[in-house]
Amino acid sequence: MAETTRFEQGMATRRAVLGNAHVDAATARKSAFDDDFQTFITEGAWGSVWSRPGLSKRERSMLTIALLAALGHDEEVAMHVRATANTGCSPDDIKEALLHVAVYAGVPAANRAFRVAKEELAKREAGQ
Repeated sequence: MAETTRFEQGMATRRAVLGNAHVDAATARKSAFDDDFQTFITEGAWGSVWSRPGLSKRERSMLTIALLAALGHDEEVAMHVRATANTGCSPDDIKEALLHVAVYAGVPAANRAFRVAKEELAKREAGQ
């Protein structure tokens, strides 16, 4: 049996976390300009880091949401809040991660992220 490549492992993990619809849409938007970048994040973020055995997908979700919130990356926070439907990270887990953001990265960053998370969780509850 052939060994799974880092790209294949990354794509499998990316699909497990973000869902097929998201990954299919991202793949459809890919162009010659960003193809190398898409390969890089699939192999690096998803194939190397997210695929490691040391943390659960739930724990990785919490860390990722906190880091993205601290850096003010609202669009990515929203995407990873949506992904928690696949990672076992609960709304309470998200809340706890964002409380850490308030202490260690600042109340404005957490305030913005709480707003984004509330919007995404409300959409999920409404079935959107």
